[in-house]
Amino acid sequence: MQVTIRRAEPTDYEAIAEILTFPKAIWGTLQVPFPSVEQWRKRLAEPQEGLYVLVACVDGEVVGQIGLNTFPARPRRHHVGSIGMVVRDDWQGKGIGTQLMQAVVDLADKWLNLLRLELEVYPDNEPAIKLYKKFGFTVEGTQISSAFRDGQYVDTLLMARLRLPQN
Repeated sequence: MQVTIRRAEPTDYEAIAEILTFPKAIWGTLQVPFPSVEQWRKRLAEPQEGLYVLVACVDGEVVGQIGLNTFPARPRRHHVGSIGMVVRDDWQGKGIGTQLMQAVVDLADKWLNLLRLELEVYPDNEPAIKLYKKFGFTVEGTQISSAFRDGQYVDTLLMARLRLPQN
């Protein structure tokens, strides 16, 4: 299986919106079901400053997406990036998330000089937590009832990875 990681293009909007129609993909993210295809088109065609969106493709088909939000307009947060990721249900557990995380960590460390990467994850999303820990993320805290999922309030974990400056 040949996986290609690349920058998302405006033409990827339908494929990304489709990923968010899969039940496991929606369950594991802070997104709501029934994503707006137009919203994704606009997000990719007119990205906000500091947003980097990468996709994983297999045989030219988008099977995963990761976003890295940076904060260029917030001087006290220039060193931080916030990550959100989703992998299509039928591609979960096949290394797609690992390749997306590796690409975004490399981008943050080697090109954007970010010191801190952070994300939120549901405590019951054990495969994601395991993946994030593999990349050096640690749990910094729990947000109680911070998300509404499938008819109930649920907690989220705050995880972060610090890259200490080299002397």
